[in-house]
Amino acid sequence: MRFDSDYRMLIDGQLVEANETLEVINPAHGTAFARCPRASRDDLETAVQAARRAFKGWKKTPIEDRRAALKKASALIMENADAFASLFTKEQGRPTALAKEEIMGAAYWLASTADLDLPVDITEDTDHRRIEVHHEPLGVVCAIVPWNFPMLLASWKIAPSLLTGNTIVLKPSPFTPLCTLKLGELLREVFPPGVMNIISGGDELGPWMTSHQGFSKISFTGSTATGKRVMESAARDLKKVTLELGGNDAAVVLPDVDVDKVTEHLFNGAFANTSQICVATKRLYVHEDVYDAVRDRMHQLAKAAAVGDGSDQGNMFGPIQNKAQYERVLELLEDARKSGLTLLQGSDVPGEGYFIPLTIVDNPPENSRVVKEEAFGPVLPMMKFRDIDEVIGRVNDTDYGLAGSVWSADIERAREIASDMESGTIWINQNLQSTPLTPITGHKQSGIGSENGVYGLREFTQPKAIYIPKSADSVA
Repeated sequence: MRFDSDYRMLIDGQLVEANETLEVINPAHGTAFARCPRASRDDLETAVQAARRAFKGWKKTPIEDRRAALKKASALIMENADAFASLFTKEQGRPTALAKEEIMGAAYWLASTADLDLPVDITEDTDHRRIEVHHEPLGVVCAIVPWNFPMLLASWKIAPSLLTGNTIVLKPSPFTPLCTLKLGELLREVFPPGVMNIISGGDELGPWMTSHQGFSKISFTGSTATGKRVMESAARDLKKVTLELGGNDAAVVLPDVDVDKVTEHLFNGAFANTSQICVATKRLYVHEDVYDAVRDRMHQLAKAAAVGDGSDQGNMFGPIQNKAQYERVLELLEDARKSGLTLLQGSDVPGEGYFIPLTIVDNPPENSRVVKEEAFGPVLPMMKFRDIDEVIGRVNDTDYGLAGSVWSADIERAREIASDMESGTIWINQNLQSTPLTPITGHKQSGIGSENGVYGLREFTQPKAIYIPKSADSVA
């Protein structure tokens, strides 16, 4: 199987080209290096109808067979991890070693989710009756995956969809379609025709999918603004939705920390994947007693970080993934400069491609754009605080509530602060952690529903209560 050409969609078990194609840009250079299919409405219709036909058999397939298929898919991904990683870097920009971590993570998620179970719940079991609550598949899942973690987040949708007996039509971002299309080619023989379909396309494809009456559920990961449009579209025929959306995630650093020990973790939590992570630290609140020391150490790390083409060995951080996001981050930085804010920037970046220096904004006002808006790029506002109650108010003064972290030598104190933070995930003395067993849930405008673990499985099912008499003569 070649990874450097022949990018085709998977529809009803067949590899399919489209009448039109889209350019795929290498963000390290800003130039096209490949083309992918641009699905038409007919392509979408074919995929949906194939998934609907396949659902009838797949939902009746024993769950052990569905588990086995997911584990086979996991093994095939691991066998091809190096080829996936090389292609991933070209289309997404992340350094290849870190790209491989995502590929292996996707394989791990498929296999780990396959081991989950969603047992029948017994709500009553008396002498005269038993009440069982079964969790049944919904039908065809519309899965829309973003460009920041194209393989991992695809696995977060594929695994629970297929394990619970649904079929799926998955759309990767038009900025990062290639690895996902190759995933479809690789897994073509693992799942029966129509069970997993992968189609690529332009900006028009997402709205076509979310408004299509053939889907029973939409699983979307992306911005809050787009998530609202997805929900509005789904409301027309009451599709179920899971939305994992934006965040303006805060970290709170108490004065009792070991500065040298925690700062590298803070740095990675803010700048990993060039800050293109929904749960990355996007606001850093540091107690005034250690603020200067943490700021200076963060700046040192930024100046020492190698930023460049992810295909070149030694580079730790790649480009912004696409031109539109690159221009948004540049505009936010320009606003900060015009507002007279102090920017502490890291090492020089290449002159071509979508590169931005790792940037710390030194103690900006709480009402500045750089604090209020999610940059989704390597721009970190760092603010002083003195009083814990006051800073918790600042942390919670946002429309978002995805993740956050607390850093302290006093774990119990940190737990108290975590309980007051309005976010779906709070880490204590760690960050960017997730497991296939633990839900990720957005509070406020950071999302609806959960992903991962049993909580995530339930999102792809509907409960059915069955009242069973203990004898044929029993009448309630």
